This record gives sequence, structure tokens and C-alpha cells, in this order.
Amino acid sequence: MRITRAILALLVLIGVSPLHAEDAETNEWDFQGTHGDASKLSFEPGGDVVATGGIAVRYRDTYLTAENATFSQVTGDVKAEGKVHVQRGAELWTGEKLEYNFKTRRFAGAEFRTGQVPFFAAGRSLTSDPEAKSYTAEDAILTTDDSSDPGYLIRAKRITIVPGEYIKATGAVLKVGNLPLMYLPSWTRSLKRHPNHWVLLPGYRSRFGPYLLSSYHHYFADQVDASVDIDYRLKRGVGYGPEFRYDLPEIGHGELKYYRTHDDLPGLDASLRPILSERQRLWFEHQWENGSSNLTVKAAVRYQNDAQVIRDFFESEYRRNVQPATYVEVEKSWRNWTLNALTLPRVNDVWETVERLPDVKLTGLRQQIGETPLYYESDSSMGYFHRRFADNVQESYGAFRADSYHQVILPKTMFNWLNITPRVGVRGTEYGEENGTGTTLSERQRFVFNTGAEFSTKASRLWRGAENRFFEIDGLRHIIEPSINYVFVPTPTRAPPELPQFDYELPSRRLLPIEYPDYNAIDSVDSQNVFRLGLRNKLQTKRSGKVEDVVAWALYTDWRVHPRENQRTFADVYSDLDLVPFHWLSFNSELRYNLDDGNWREANHYMTLLPNDVWSLGIGHRYLRDDPTYGPDSGHNLISTRFYYRFSENWGFRSTQHFEARDGKMEEQMYTAYRDFRSWTAALTFRVRESRTPGVGTDYTVAVVFNLKAFPRFKVGDDIARQEFF
Repeated sequence: MRITRAILALLVLIGVSPLHAEDAETNEWDFQGTHGDASKLSFEPGGDVVATGGIAVRYRDTYLTAENATFSQVTGDVKAEGKVHVQRGAELWTGEKLEYNFKTRRFAGAEFRTGQVPFFAAGRSLTSDPEAKSYTAEDAILTTDDSSDPGYLIRAKRITIVPGEYIKATGAVLKVGNLPLMYLPSWTRSLKRHPNHWVLLPGYRSRFGPYLLSSYHHYFADQVDASVDIDYRLKRGVGYGPEFRYDLPEIGHGELKYYRTHDDLPGLDASLRPILSERQRLWFEHQWENGSSNLTVKAAVRYQNDAQVIRDFFESEYRRNVQPATYVEVEKSWRNWTLNALTLPRVNDVWETVERLPDVKLTGLRQQIGETPLYYESDSSMGYFHRRFADNVQESYGAFRADSYHQVILPKTMFNWLNITPRVGVRGTEYGEENGTGTTLSERQRFVFNTGAEFSTKASRLWRGAENRFFEIDGLRHIIEPSINYVFVPTPTRAPPELPQFDYELPSRRLLPIEYPDYNAIDSVDSQNVFRLGLRNKLQTKRSGKVEDVVAWALYTDWRVHPRENQRTFADVYSDLDLVPFHWLSFNSELRYNLDDGNWREANHYMTLLPNDVWSLGIGHRYLRDDPTYGPDSGHNLISTRFYYRFSENWGFRSTQHFEARDGKMEEQMYTAYRDFRSWTAALTFRVRESRTPGVGTDYTVAVVFNLKAFPRFKVGDDIARQEFF
């Protein structure tokens, strides 16, 4: 009996009926005793069944268990008593006495309990209306706290339940513990979708003063919902705005958000100019996909009237993308071709933007040429481009550009171990007359030829008998992959300074691609005579029945046979290492070494310890040498830590720190205490940030977040990455 109840409860939680329709048709009634020899079944004339000492019965999609019961197989009526459980689909009803009809599904019971996650109800009496497919309970309670003694509940004179549709309470009182808080003459909640609700985030921040961030969420349907944000910050004023989200198969999914505030202390922008008090942003995103036709449409509008508005009021968004773009993109794919049309206008004058009005690109994916061993790939585009500088500090310019690149490849394997891929390609680019004040470039063409080859091989060795319990080694396999990629590009017919720069080479801390079409800075194409040297090593073993990389290490650099004026013969040497000596310990390393002056230009390391579900620790170090390429004062020597500890089932603690070793400043530290109150959780966070902006002092934040488990704001673990408490 105990096992049967556990199985029934599990089925309710996962919302699955274990009986298929075809099974019900072939075997409508199934009786079983639940207490072995103590269970007695008596089949009477006329189809009646009398059960004592424990019974479990199945009829089509309905299960019933009880201590004693009388059944009629003809009418479907049952009178059951003693720990009665009735389960049908996602519905579960329990009580001490119950009259039920398996065929009409009519209920009549006393002292019952029922639940459809996340709601649970109990009452003095229960009746059903099969025609309306509803249940009515008198003197009942309703809660989302799955406990015999719920921490909060709604007590009502009457509760009406329509499974899968809604729950309605009349004459209701909201109680926390034994304390009544609110009288509700009539209260309704949908079982189809997340209920309408408020989210309140109180706190204190030095730059805001005491604040309360609130939002009311309304759900029109399962796929459509909206909310209204109403925020108050003592030092900054009131902010407000609506949000609208949808996910409709016919038109796609997306969201629209608007926010406006009259900021009492807007401060200065990056150029030390006053920011306007009226601050606002508009954010729209949409995506539609048609899998049968391989057609995708994406659109985004991201307007803000100053560069700092999302930094000041939506910090989590700012950390993900400091310069969000506005665009419309349509892409159609075939087996060997992809057509893409991108329109990218500028809606924010505060950032430099290369407008594409539009940029249409046809990509030929690598494909075999007939029955030959040759393969072909291409990348062709055309459009009108307009480069506009931030706040119009420089004159903008624009021009038409058409570019077409074609390449033929011959992949070969020699000696059964050496992979050779020679290639040859040609690029032609047409530029229209440049438009803009003070521009001097007329129509012009550029042609580029390229050739080269990639050489690679792979060797491995297996030690099946290698075992070490301490290091969790169950067999070892070593894989080594050396590679050489040679690229030769003669001097183009036009050098980059002779061309308008729309797609130009941006400074990067990593090695840029050297072969086409991966190298996509079309307007910066120049001569090349370079070897890219690479060596990859992997050491693998089996852990928990799966192959895992214990060591993954890559070394690579460029040898420039004829370096250009702004290049050295050898590029920096890069090292990428991932080390997992134990399943609970991982180490990641990225190094960059300058061969000419013998200096480390960059070093990033991070170690993660996750020995159990009680505590975890992460320690990182990021070093970057000052480099004028990335702007003034671009270097840093940052040490970061992240620690989590679960004191008990109800208490947890997390802390993060970011320490800048160059000047000994703790740039950011944050501490959060978590408390589990069974049906809801709370988190108290304290954060301190030291600003490097002149005239801006230390920023202190204290925030309190409450969250009902039945309706979580984030998925499990999401709050670690999305700490949205202001």
C-alpha cells in the first residue's frame, strides 16, 4: 500500500497518466489486494465486488485505493472508506470516506485533500458536477505550500475547482500562519498559466537611496503576458514603463519594453557632459522561424536617449551588451546556399555605427564540384553602407559596395595520415563614389588573389590498463594534432587606406582568422605571407561511463614570412589549457606571450572546486598588460573569488569579490544570505563597489528579494548569473 501511494504521488507530480487508451479498452477493470493475505476480495452475483483489508482498482484512466470498498462493475459506483485515494491524470483526491462513480465521475466525499501542482486544497465536504466538469468543496483551504501544516493559506466558505482550468474561492480570508491578513469576497486563479501577481524588490543603494522596484504581471494566455514596472528611488525619482511578451507559433516570439524616468541626479556622461533628466529606453525583439522552409526573420529596436541609461537602471542588461544594436535580418537556407539580408540603421546617436541599408549576402557553403575531387565555396555581398560617428564628432561618409569572393579547395589524405587541403581564391570588390562632406574617394575597384594550404594530422595512443582510483583514471588515451596553415595573399590592387572603411579590422586580444572567407574585414584586406602553427594535445579517460578530457591543451602562433609595416615576424604565442584532474576540480588557463620583448601580455586563470552540494569555491586571476591599442589605462591585474556554502536545508551563503592588485583596491564585493521558509525563499544581499570615475564615491547596495517557490522568478541557478536586485 505504501509503495502504491508513492507511485501515485509521483505520477501526479510529473503529470503523466500511466495507462494508455488502448490498454484501457482491452482491460477496463483490474482489482488487486494491497496487503497480501490480509486483503480479501469477494465477487458477488450481478457484478458487485466487496473488498476488505486493502484494495487497488483500475478502471480506464482512473485509479482508486482504499482500506475497504464496495464496487459495482455494472453501474461503476463505489463506496470506499479508510485512506481513500483517487487518481485520474494529473488529479489526486484523498479522504477518509468517498462515494464515486467510475463512469460518470461523480464525487461525494468528506474530509478530503486534492492537488494540481502548484495548488493544494483540503475541505470538510466535496461534491462534483460531471456535466460542468467541476468540483465544489465546503469549508475549504487552498495553498501552494505542500505541507500538512501550510505556512500560508486561503480559507474559504466554498472553493470550486475546474481541473486544468481554474480555482475559484468565495468568502475567503488570506492567512499567514494563524494571522488573517486580507478578506477576499471572490478570488480566482487560472490553472492554465502563471497567475497574475506583483513582484516587489525593496532595498538601498548609495546612488539611489532607499528604493522599491515593483512590477505587476498579467497573463492573458499561456503564450501572451504583460507587466508594468513602477519604481521609486528616493534620490532619483519615479521610473515606469510597460513590458509585453508573446510566443505565438503563427508570428513568432518576442518582447516589447519601454521605460521612462525623470532622473533627479542624472550625473555626467563618459565625456563629462551633463545627462538630460528625462531618460528613456525602448527595447523590442522579435524572431520567427519556419523549419520546413529554412526561413528565419529577426528584428530588434534598441533605443535609448543617452548611453548610460541601461547602465544606471538595468545593470544586468548592460553587462550582457553595452552597445545593443537595432536591425532587421532575414535569412533563407538551402542545402548548399544561404541568402541573408541585413538592415542595420542607427537609432542611438551616442555610439558609432556602420549603417547597412541593406547588406545582402549570398553564401555558397562548401560543396563538391560535380564528380571531381574539388570543392567550391563563395561569399558575395552588396549594399549601401554609411559610417556615422558618435555624437557626430566626425563627418560621416557612405558608399555603395559590392564584394564577391570565390575559392576552390582540394582536400587530400596522403600516406593515410597526412591531411592536405590546398586552396586558391579570388576576390573582386566594387566601391561607388563616396558621399559625405569633405570626402574625396571616387568610384574604384579592388582585386585580390589568395592561395595557401593547410596541413594537419592526428596521432593517438591508448593505455587500456591505466588505472588510478585517486585521480579517477579508467584507461588513458592521448591525442596529438599538429597543424600548419599557410596563407599567401599578394598586394591587392588597392591598399586599405585607399578605400572607405566599413568592415575594418578591430583590435582583438585573440589571433584573427588568416584565411578567407573566415577573415571578414573586407575593407582591410591586405597582403599576407604567413604560417599559422598549431599544436593540440588531449588526454582522455572514462569517468562514470563517459569519455572525459582530463587535459585539453592548444598552442598556436603566426610566423609572418613578410610582415607588413605594423606587424612583427612572430605574433604572440597563445596557450589555452583546460585541466580536470578530478570530477570536482577544474582549471582553465589562457596565456599570451610576446616573443620579441619576452613579456606576458595576458594571463587568465580560473579554478573551480565543486566537491559536493554543501559548498563550492571559484578563484580567478586575470592579467592584461597596458596596451594603447585598447585605450588608455587598459591593463589590469584582477583577482576574483566566488564562494557558496549551504549551512543547512534552510540556510545558505554566497560571496563574490573582485580585487585589483595594481593599486590594492577591492573594486567589488557582494555577500548574500539565503533563507528557505519551505513555501517561499528570501535573500538578503549587501554589495560594495568602488568606482574609478573621478568624483563618484563608493556605491553601497542592500537588497531583499522574496520568492514563492510555486512561482519562481528565475530557474534553478539562474540567480547566480542574473543578480537583478536593483
